[in-house]
Amino acid sequence: MADPDTPTTNSGPGRLLIAVYILFAIAATSRATLQLVTKFDEAPVAYLLSALAALIYIVAAVGLARAGHAGRRVALACCSVELVGVLGVGVLSLADPELFPDETVWSGFGSGYGYIPLVLPVLGLLWLWRTRHTTR
Repeated sequence: MADPDTPTTNSGPGRLLIAVYILFAIAATSRATLQLVTKFDEAPVAYLLSALAALIYIVAAVGLARAGHAGRRVALACCSVELVGVLGVGVLSLADPELFPDETVWSGFGSGYGYIPLVLPVLGLLWLWRTRHTTR
């Protein structure tokens, strides 16, 4: 049973989290689109990873905004994949920079975006944990 005192994923601080996800969705989509259209042959893996990050940001924002059981599951999956992605790409981009001849959103743990791509999924997962009693 839902606890009326527990906020939903789309209320309170969740609204700010959704706004940041939307902002990053726009930024990553714009960057990936430009890179894919103008110089795909230079670093296709890097540019496709940026497009994947953009897609994850979009779907995570929708999941958080929808709230409810399905929205939470979608957001949980997105935040989890996002965290694994930013950690994996971050480690690989530092260990072997030649794997990524151009930066992705997740390169260097999101250093090109002020490390927000590293912090964002952690905040998303913490918010999902904090609001976990709203759909039981």
